[in-house]
Amino acid sequence: MSDSASAERLRAQIAELLDVEPGELGLHDDLVEAGLDSIRVMTLIEHWQREGHRIGFADLLEKPTIAAWAELFA
Repeated sequence: MSDSASAERLRAQIAELLDVEPGELGLHDDLVEAGLDSIRVMTLIEHWQREGHRIGFADLLEKPTIAAWAELFA
């Protein structure tokens, strides 16, 4: 999956959790400031781990942006 496809997939998943339109989330917006709390982050991690990704909580909160998270999936 390309970086842009990965970023768009992440944007859609995060927007769904935050109950906003995907276009409201910029690739470099701080997701914590956008309302993504630790419980929602854990929900995402559990989903991604079921898909076989090895991503941890600290990895995500180090740089909480869609762009940075997409790099973790590359």
